[in-house]
Amino acid sequence: MVRFLHIQNRPRAPLTVGGDCPAVQAEASPYSLVDICLNALVADLEKFCVERPDGSLCLKESARLPQEVADRLLQTMAYRELLNDGTVGIFQGNQMRLKQACIRKAKISAQSFKKAFCHHKLVELDAAGINDAITVADVVSGLGSSTWIQNNLQCLVLDSLTVSSTNPYERCFSQLSGLRSLSITNVLFHDEDLAEVASLPKLESLDISNTSVTDITALLSCKNRLKSLTMHSLKCLKMSTPKFLDVIRELKHLVHLDISDEQHSTSDIPFRLLQQKDLLPNLVSLDISGSKYITDEAVEAFVKQRPRIQFVGLLCTEAGYTEFLSGEGTLKVAGGENETQILEALKRYSERACFVKEAFFHLFTQTCFMKITKPEILKLVITGMRNHPSDLAVQLTASACALNLTRQGLAAGMPVRLLSSVIQLLLKAMETFPEQQQLQKNCLLSLSSVRILQDVPFNRFAAAKFVVQWLCNQENQHIQRIAVNIISILALKLSDEQAAQLTAEFYIVVGKLLEIVEQKTNQNELDTTFHFTLSALWNLTDESPMTCRHFIENKGLELFIRVLETFSSDSSIQHKVLGLLNNVAEVRELHSKLMQKDFIDHVNELLNSGEVEVGYFSAGIVANLLSRGEQAWTLSQMLRRSLIEKLHSALLKWPTPECKMVALPAYRSLRPFYPLLDCFALPGVQIWAGWAILHVCCKTPARYCSMLIEENGLQHLYNIKENDQSDPNLQCLTTEILMYVDTHMKYYGKPKHLKELQTKSNG
Repeated sequence: MVRFLHIQNRPRAPLTVGGDCPAVQAEASPYSLVDICLNALVADLEKFCVERPDGSLCLKESARLPQEVADRLLQTMAYRELLNDGTVGIFQGNQMRLKQACIRKAKISAQSFKKAFCHHKLVELDAAGINDAITVADVVSGLGSSTWIQNNLQCLVLDSLTVSSTNPYERCFSQLSGLRSLSITNVLFHDEDLAEVASLPKLESLDISNTSVTDITALLSCKNRLKSLTMHSLKCLKMSTPKFLDVIRELKHLVHLDISDEQHSTSDIPFRLLQQKDLLPNLVSLDISGSKYITDEAVEAFVKQRPRIQFVGLLCTEAGYTEFLSGEGTLKVAGGENETQILEALKRYSERACFVKEAFFHLFTQTCFMKITKPEILKLVITGMRNHPSDLAVQLTASACALNLTRQGLAAGMPVRLLSSVIQLLLKAMETFPEQQQLQKNCLLSLSSVRILQDVPFNRFAAAKFVVQWLCNQENQHIQRIAVNIISILALKLSDEQAAQLTAEFYIVVGKLLEIVEQKTNQNELDTTFHFTLSALWNLTDESPMTCRHFIENKGLELFIRVLETFSSDSSIQHKVLGLLNNVAEVRELHSKLMQKDFIDHVNELLNSGEVEVGYFSAGIVANLLSRGEQAWTLSQMLRRSLIEKLHSALLKWPTPECKMVALPAYRSLRPFYPLLDCFALPGVQIWAGWAILHVCCKTPARYCSMLIEENGLQHLYNIKENDQSDPNLQCLTTEILMYVDTHMKYYGKPKHLKELQTKSNG
């Protein structure tokens, strides 16, 4: 029942919050109603569907979605990687119409693809990264089965798809006569395929990056149409530099050219291109990142000769260090020299792991001493992490950047949605790379932010398991401090079932935490690790009988008696120890373990402590032990009677339980108090329970008055009120509690079951 809430060292909000761009403002705003509805639909799709004989899903007959909403639904399912042969069935038939279809990373067969998507009037299709069960030829031939799509499909993305194993050179693009934009990166796409694509009558934009093209001469057939050409990392290119440049020279309508190279090859094509004065007169964007021999002087001269240029990619080159190429003006530059260049690089290269890693490396240096909260940067870090979950270099550098962007008070100014996303990605990285200690450490440090632990939604149970595993395998004291700090707060957020499961799966965690307590006690060392460890144990034992049992079995009681004796003058240590022991005392089958005279004597002495928190928990332990009745009392009856008298006497000396006078922990449930309220033979036990309930009701009435009502706790209070033999002090406490409940119900209404209860009581 008793939980310790760690509130010290709460970070101060930074003085400045950067980033007012629309994308970041959107992250700080509530989700749109459409997004909420789509997420609910996707989360429980089968509920809204019926199943066809072939196992695919079909929306119920009454379901109809507008085309724009259908497009967003498909995109949401793709984003969550929920597209498979069963789920894509909802796009069959005429219940929905798609126009811009995104099926990235779908796990579907060629047959399912054709049934679900090829009857729609598609203008765009993004099929990047779909599974190996479907080939480029399957997709294109499926699209070609629709005359409307043949003539009207404008944009097609087929990145990272496989080709047919039986006929790898099967020509199929010519039937898509309406195509204006094609991206086919990371595909076994050859010179013959390029020739076919270049003959498409409306083609304006082409991306053939990292394909098997050896010669780009075929592009001359579309030289009067082609406006955008991306062909980075063409590792099979066999053309000489002069011949290559001759082809480029003929592409006079080109406004975008990307010949960057992640492989850092020794090709001199970019260097030679910069020397040319008579080619690409209409160029707006040039990307030569990763190229050798590039100088600031050559780039500046090239750009000044073409005043329409608005972007230059210079990441991983020796250029970009002059004021002209800083990226601060109208000319955008992707590079690594300053924050502006780095952010541009992250925007441009989010799909390219090598450049993302390079940009993150530079970003880490830029953000080491950052004092301004910048959500727009964290958003780019999230995108890079999400796009490359299995790339260790990306995840390692990203985790370091995320730490810099959220450390200390910087997290306070971040939108909760961004923090939630980055923590989920960090947890995924911890799971993917369990042996990478630096990455794990970065993730733990990011997670240790009090703002994140308290306010940000993420899978806290999964996080707790990672942290417990890490703690149990580490001896480094710095890491131990971080881990126990996180556990102490995460335990507050776990349900009873999750806390029990955590200690059941990792039962050694209790022993590990007790080891730390013993070490610090032996060394008489009062540091933050010691405080966090006590807090973690306190919170893990809250309403968790199994954890309390582990505590006793690991000789925790004997150790904590030593702690009470060793740090007798430290009220903070005393009330944490007693708070945990109060949790143990609530487990009735463990009462016999607590019936040790030296322990009872120690608690007896603390009943009249000047510190209300210490006295409160001491009284709670005594109240719980006395509530079992005389038959269960295994120590002397004289001691029991002494405790009864002293408990009652101590309670009457306490201040009125107003929220400003006492700072006690929050409660997840008030149920453990109810048996104590029924102990009419022990007024002191009842008074302690009443005092505690009144304290929290005046402190947070909305929460605890609701809790009393929902848990049917009011019946116990009515029983006291109606009993003429009840202690007068208890009657006063009960009256005040019911007053708070009545006030609460004036604002929130009276539940039906409570009306019936009061009617019965009054009758």
